[in-house]
Amino acid sequence: MTDAPVRVLYITGWLRTGSTLLGNVLNELPDVFHAGELHYLWRNGVLRTGTNTLCGCGKDLADCALWSAVLAGQDPDLARRMETWQQTLLRTRHTARRLAEARGGQAAPGVREALDQMVNLYETVARHSGARTIVDGSKYPAEPAALLGRPDIDLRIVHLVRDPRAIAYSYRKSKDYIDPRTPTDSTRHWTGANTASELAGRAAAGRYLRVRHEDLAAEPRTTLARVMAFAGLPGDPPVTADGTAVLGVNHTVTGNPDRLRRGPVAIRPDGSWRDGLSPRDAAVATALAGPLLRRYRYPLRP
Repeated sequence: MTDAPVRVLYITGWLRTGSTLLGNVLNELPDVFHAGELHYLWRNGVLRTGTNTLCGCGKDLADCALWSAVLAGQDPDLARRMETWQQTLLRTRHTARRLAEARGGQAAPGVREALDQMVNLYETVARHSGARTIVDGSKYPAEPAALLGRPDIDLRIVHLVRDPRAIAYSYRKSKDYIDPRTPTDSTRHWTGANTASELAGRAAAGRYLRVRHEDLAAEPRTTLARVMAFAGLPGDPPVTADGTAVLGVNHTVTGNPDRLRRGPVAIRPDGSWRDGLSPRDAAVATALAGPLLRRYRYPLRP
């Protein structure tokens, strides 16, 4: 570890985009630690009131050697304040306001305190993991927007997007601790999250990279090389020429249940939604996402 600011690779966008896979593959690189969705550590790790207190290693967060060290001495009262700040200051709808503050505007009460705790958490995780780069897949665009104004971390934003109709298909059924969503609900959130992520991206200038899930699936080595170059990570992508990654143990907080997978994982395109999603649901998702589909190179008629 050096005295340089901790590098944080923050993945933003909507859910079911492949952020868990991207983070876990990057976790195989030296000096990189995929923390999962740190937004939920206060709820799941400190307060124990969330839906999933499991670490990616398979143990409870309280029993994991790394997270028990990170959480040692954490104040439940502070965790409750963090939850309040997250709900009132760091939701997607707060992104524009947090960007204005990051550019030098007067911060709302609680913003500085919340960001102080986030930066302190990144530094604590880096210290205990020994990693120089922390990957945070929380996907709340207001968080990186606010953190753009912090000189004490090296923030990079990866905006991960996926065809909203594929996401609508993925959300048809529940997945362990993740509830299903209707195509209307999922696509409205998709539109809001991606619009807010682009706001943060425009303010971030050279610290923003947009990546399509479909490109990651079709050309994993090429796409990972782009992400690594953007994040300043040396070496070769930890994926074979045929798109296979060998995943070891990770210590992720929350996230897709697939984070518990170990061993060889084949990264391949999955077009099952094209036949599985009903024409009505596809039409709903297309109509709600229409303004952004062409921007992300998704056809109106898949």
